[in-house]
Amino acid sequence: MDLYVSGKAEWTVEEMAEAIGVSTSTAYRYTKELCAAGFLDPISRSKYALGPAFIQYDYLLRADDPLIRHATPIMQDMIARTDPRIDIVLSRLFNNCVLCIHQENGPMPHPPTSYARGVAMPLFVGATSKVILAHMPDRALRRLYLEMEDLIKKTLPAQTWSGLKEELKHIRKQGFCLTTSEVTKSRVGIAAPVFRDGAIVASLSIVMEITVFEELSDTHNVSEIIRQAASQISKALSQDLD
Repeated sequence: MDLYVSGKAEWTVEEMAEAIGVSTSTAYRYTKELCAAGFLDPISRSKYALGPAFIQYDYLLRADDPLIRHATPIMQDMIARTDPRIDIVLSRLFNNCVLCIHQENGPMPHPPTSYARGVAMPLFVGATSKVILAHMPDRALRRLYLEMEDLIKKTLPAQTWSGLKEELKHIRKQGFCLTTSEVTKSRVGIAAPVFRDGAIVASLSIVMEITVFEELSDTHNVSEIIRQAASQISKALSQDLD
């Protein structure tokens, strides 16, 4: 299924076989089994797309994930108490990227956030990602940096390991991360960490236009709002373990 994460929505059996390094006959056997289980769907005589089984599993995830269950009412309350032009995003680390798992959108018309459920975002860019990195164990963070060093230097030419550590240390100390125009131009992201039993599991973010942030800052302590909300979710998750 990793083939489809690359962004290509349709694959022939021959393309699959070449991409994963197996014979065409083996790929045909895999394809037949996956179609029978509903994980692949034949959309033409030669091409296959992801199947309906993923929709069923996505429903189960939305309904049963304790992180989403605890976070949803808190996220909705944040919008009701602040501004109808903001989006609240819940994300977690997955496969060397940060994956949006849930979002709540303000009811007033405004440009949509680039964070949508299932969208993988860059790991070293933006408040949503950086606040997770800031609370990872040093050894895991170092390993991740070394694995992705070429990409980091290409994306962030001035970013060194020592520079990154200092930036993350500052984020960890203040308890939140604020970035401007790092992921999307003219957008502000403010994120705080979500913990389960002391370990980082997710980040909670407010995303808004710069103009909205400037207006909101006159009447609200936005960083404190996101920190308190993330703390509420963390407390609920930890209570599940008691």
